[in-house]
Amino acid sequence: MSLSEDATPAPLPTASAAAASPPPGRPPAAQDAAPGAPLPTPKRGRARALLALIGLVALGAALWFGADWMLSGRYVVSTDDAYVKADTAVIAAKVSGYVAEALAADNQRVTAGDPLVRIDDGDYRLAVQSAADKLATQDAAIARIGEQAGAQRATIEQARAQLAAAQADQTRAEAAFGRTQALSKSDFASRAQFDSALADKARAAAATQAAGAALAAAQQGLAVLEAQQIEARRARAELETAKARAERDMSFTTIVAPFDGVVGNKAVQPGQYVQPGARLLALVPLDTVFVEANFKETQLARIRPGQKVEIEVDALPGRAIAGEVASIAPASGAQFSLLPPDNATGNFTKIVQRVPVRITIAPELAREGVLRPGLSVVAKVMTKADAPPPSASTFSAIAAALRGRRAQ
Repeated sequence: MSLSEDATPAPLPTASAAAASPPPGRPPAAQDAAPGAPLPTPKRGRARALLALIGLVALGAALWFGADWMLSGRYVVSTDDAYVKADTAVIAAKVSGYVAEALAADNQRVTAGDPLVRIDDGDYRLAVQSAADKLATQDAAIARIGEQAGAQRATIEQARAQLAAAQADQTRAEAAFGRTQALSKSDFASRAQFDSALADKARAAAATQAAGAALAAAQQGLAVLEAQQIEARRARAELETAKARAERDMSFTTIVAPFDGVVGNKAVQPGQYVQPGARLLALVPLDTVFVEANFKETQLARIRPGQKVEIEVDALPGRAIAGEVASIAPASGAQFSLLPPDNATGNFTKIVQRVPVRITIAPELAREGVLRPGLSVVAKVMTKADAPPPSASTFSAIAAALRGRRAQ
């Protein structure tokens, strides 16, 4: 058999048959689709649903934020120029000397009256003893003058008795002179007797005068002694003051805490020589911390003492602390600066000033000790009296949620 007879060539496919037969690998749905029709996309429906959901969420959030702003947000005056503060005391030495003990450590909590630093008190003890010895010597001098005054009183009594005796002699001499004078007129007494009686009378008068002068001198001597005693007592009062001052100086060798607080910025060590006024450490009363918020002058119109405040501390994310406006400063912060601005000369550029507002914190929150002076805070003042406090504001919740999401 020849090749031309046995191998009959297959017929070629027509164009319609080629179009009707699908290429291999094409999906059945594509095989059933009409030629030229768009292919269906299931993902496009899911995208539309997701966009609709996002729109609903955005609309709900807008309504939520709008309602919150209408009810409380528009009444909130806030600033981030606010810091935690406290009435910190700088503990300094009152007397000079070498530090014997530094009893307080950094960051240690102490109560009022606890010893913080002890200065060597040897010299001050000697000063107290010297003052006490001088006081005892003055007491002895006062006692001596008192005894002298007692002796002088006895001398006065003696002079008074001598005066009485002299007065009695004078009375007798005058009576004898009267009798002698009467007898001499009748020639019953001689001239010599008369002269003798006259001399006795004069002598008695002189003795009375001398006794009176002695009594006056004795009384004057008593007055002098009493004046010396008063002077000695006043000198004793001066010595008593000197002793009290010496004791006070010695008491300053033990430096105690004036109030409850936490020790910080310690700059004293045993063996160090300190002078009066030398800075030793700082004492921070954490139980009485407060917030000083510097509001713009354009925000002060609605701020009043007694308004509620929400405090957000950067160190405590997600926690809102309640506070209350206590007072507003009498001047802007620039007026209390070292060099207050003088806008009366040169070119002028208006700058919005800030006025410090003191915000108190509830004592139970302050006693937790989580607030430290110097921490940055955001203060939000609720200026509407009947509006709900901003502690439950949506802004805080949203901010906390965003911070938590970033942390994840």
